[in-house]
Amino acid sequence: MKYIPVIGLEIHSQLKTNTKIFCGYANKFGAEQNTQTCPVCAGFPGVLPVLNEKAVEYCIKAGLALNCEIAEFSKFDRKNYFYPDLPKAYQISQYDKPICGKGYVEVIVNGEKKKIGITRIHLEEDAGKLVHSSDAFTMATNSFADYNRCGTPLIEIVSEPDMHSADDAYAYLQAVKHILEYIEVSDCNMEEGSLRCDANVSVMPEGSKVFGTKTELKNMNSFKAVKAAIEAEIKRQINELENGGKIIQETRLWDEASGQTRPMRSKEEAQDYKYFPESDLVELEISKDYVEKLKNELPELPYSRMLRFINDYSLPEVDAEVLVAEKAVADYFENAVKIFNQPKKIANWIMTELMKLLNEKKVAITNCKISPKQLAEMLQMIEKNVINGKIAKQIFPEMFETGKSAELIVKEKGLIQITDTAEIEKIVEETLAQNPEIVNQIKSGKDKAKGFLIGQIMKTTRGKANPNIVNEILAKKIENI
Repeated sequence: MKYIPVIGLEIHSQLKTNTKIFCGYANKFGAEQNTQTCPVCAGFPGVLPVLNEKAVEYCIKAGLALNCEIAEFSKFDRKNYFYPDLPKAYQISQYDKPICGKGYVEVIVNGEKKKIGITRIHLEEDAGKLVHSSDAFTMATNSFADYNRCGTPLIEIVSEPDMHSADDAYAYLQAVKHILEYIEVSDCNMEEGSLRCDANVSVMPEGSKVFGTKTELKNMNSFKAVKAAIEAEIKRQINELENGGKIIQETRLWDEASGQTRPMRSKEEAQDYKYFPESDLVELEISKDYVEKLKNELPELPYSRMLRFINDYSLPEVDAEVLVAEKAVADYFENAVKIFNQPKKIANWIMTELMKLLNEKKVAITNCKISPKQLAEMLQMIEKNVINGKIAKQIFPEMFETGKSAELIVKEKGLIQITDTAEIEKIVEETLAQNPEIVNQIKSGKDKAKGFLIGQIMKTTRGKANPNIVNEILAKKIENI
């Protein structure tokens, strides 16, 4: 029997406001444990929360960017549960009246365009964090509570169960991350916990309209882990059903070491949290004028920008997708194209040579010493035969390290390309005279031997001879021998 996976994601993204959601304490990552707390976020008796307006603004912007309906009225609720990282024993969240309702995200998966629905986006406070005495939870002898994260503003983006493969989920998660980064409401750093993801996974027989029993996956701290965990859980559920077993609704943890999911606890339902309205916060009234103002502040978003790059710059879809993934990279590309109107050539250099150096040196493109203008001017030098591609790749790392222009480095090192046909002709003749056996091989039909002669000529000229002129002269000379 063939089974169809059904997947929904719950994405939690911390908002990068200056202060926490219900108090004026600093919202920043990396401080010493339990130094970023105050009576409000630590849940002291008698304190009152005050809503951070910027957090509401960021939530609405996220909703607009994800094509959601924005509620005119919204309220906060208390989500009750006992856990050591929750000092109040309840979390201020939203239940029946979230700020953002139905929406969607458009993605491309293996060349196919898909629309993945969003159920809701709600605003809430983050809980604290447990710190275990061992990286392996099962080996830990002690656990400690760090309340620095308490009260950090958080949005939860709940998808519809519209994904049917781990690839779908990966593409959707990437798309949401890129959108949140574009609108600058979150840094989406999974390593620091500012972007977290839980997955609801079930399988159903092909042709069925009834979803199977779902499990919730947690403990996935990278995009790679999300994809691997979903694939493993789909496989586990199918094997269980084919062997006559039954899927139990539960929460499972992803164990990266074993490549398997394992049980954590039975799955909670909404009634288990005993939601009730947060009495210390009034209802939110969100005006249409305010929403329209925020909508007008949004930048061009990744999917729209990708389509424009394909149409306006005639880029392949895969190139456009890579370039728009990060707003700063897309901006860099467009600034370079304004100076040197060869989009494909610029895209190639950014995606290969530049990104290779950025990744190796762990440098953000916003801190790159090679400006878009410098990249464009270097490519213009290639176009004008001042240098060739080989020399460009030779000087590019120095441009990256020093910030010097290609023109300056070429002058300092004497690397200007040789385009004088008389000079190249002389070097070709000398090379042919020194290698009569290679010439005979070429004459007898062994064209590959020609590469040896070209290599010798380029070696003699230290890579400065124009390759096109070399090939042209060499062909004529061999023909006339």
